[in-house]
Amino acid sequence: MHHEAFSRPVVAVVGATGYAGQELVRLLARHPAATLGVAMASSATDEPRRLPRLRRLWDGEVRPLSVDGLAGRVDAAVLALPDAAAAKVGPALVRAGLRVFDLSGAFRLRDRGSRAGHYPESPADWPEGTVYGLSELNRKAVATARLVACPGCYPTAALLATAPLARADLIEGDVIVDAKSGLSGAGKTPSERTHFSENHGSVAAYGLFTHRHTAEIEQELRREVTFVPHLVPLDRGILETIYVRVRPGVTAAQVADTFEAAYRDAPFVRLTGDHLPEIKHVAHTNFCDVGWRLEPGGRRLVLVACLDNLVKGAAGQAIQNLNVAFGLDERAGLL
Repeated sequence: MHHEAFSRPVVAVVGATGYAGQELVRLLARHPAATLGVAMASSATDEPRRLPRLRRLWDGEVRPLSVDGLAGRVDAAVLALPDAAAAKVGPALVRAGLRVFDLSGAFRLRDRGSRAGHYPESPADWPEGTVYGLSELNRKAVATARLVACPGCYPTAALLATAPLARADLIEGDVIVDAKSGLSGAGKTPSERTHFSENHGSVAAYGLFTHRHTAEIEQELRREVTFVPHLVPLDRGILETIYVRVRPGVTAAQVADTFEAAYRDAPFVRLTGDHLPEIKHVAHTNFCDVGWRLEPGGRRLVLVACLDNLVKGAAGQAIQNLNVAFGLDERAGLL
């Protein structure tokens, strides 16, 4: 085990062959303050393999999954596994003394009933020290957590755009989130919905009133949310247009001041104000851009949030949390 006061933690990526897993390997391989110790596949039966996309960035071999093979060898593990696998592997690694950063949904929903409906594989009892890891809103808890449940890609954008307003009690009523995502958000396993011929030249809504990310956004905002996701023919990126109503008397200056105060020390949230952000502005980065406009003389506020679903929506956020947890520069390996 690496014991240098965690000055340079050794990290494992588990589930390294999926989209988020390969992004993790790419980012950790050149991290200036952490070492990529091992990369493992999603199952014990996978054949060892290399990642052609990462040649010369990282020339290691992705090994079959082995929890025993990590204990005592690394300080932390980032899990890019399916929900059912993460539900088993995460607690086992915590018991083995590792700090775990999980990209699945298995540990995101605190309400047991909601969890059973959306993530039935999730264990009833979570490891002590499990926290919801939206870095900007929960930094203090992440710093001491044993298992960090990294938020979903859609909730990350939605919450960064709305949570400061909700916490400052500037909005009332429900929140409407109209979200568009590139196809990598659906994962690497192909389906009819993600087939090129089905998606090219089309946009489709899905998951109305049933999408698991609705429960996650509502949990953190503590209010009703109407969330409608759409698949668009892009490989990566999320854009969300969010509709809320401010309380009577709330001004554009109050909205701007609230955002500025919330994200003054947040290196990866870029506030764009009236200049509404676009996916191209954030692709391949760990930034979430948030813009907004308040109806002149009215109470309708439209927010637009953009991020890269594989970086800020997945791998980058996990590394950001890892940086916070090990006392590293929050920007390390991401800027």
